[in-house]
Amino acid sequence: MNILVVDDEKDIRTLFEQKFRKEIRDKVFNFKFAHSGEEALGLLEDSKIVLILSDINMPGMSGLELLRRVRGIFPAAPPKVFMITAYGDKDNRERANKLGADDFLNKPIDFTSLREKIAEEQTE
Repeated sequence: MNILVVDDEKDIRTLFEQKFRKEIRDKVFNFKFAHSGEEALGLLEDSKIVLILSDINMPGMSGLELLRRVRGIFPAAPPKVFMITAYGDKDNRERANKLGADDFLNKPIDFTSLREKIAEEQTE
């Protein structure tokens, strides 16, 4: 499963590689990482991304703008888009849902829950 993680925090790659070490080693998940919405859009053109995990609050293009643009290119999944934010406020959740988000996760990420959600995506 090809998963794109979009977050301006540089250490997010290390965190995901640690938390999903076994799945990466066993080639269950193939993670790509982008540090901006613009970079993410470029990666979408060349990859068969099935799931996007995107931070909402990023400099430049926000995660919500990225979601809007992804849904303009891919009106329906795939890719599914899970929005991630440190701010679990109602307004961001509503905006993400209106723009076509498939799920909404809060930081710090609960990796056990995320692993379960990804497993559900694989069985659909």
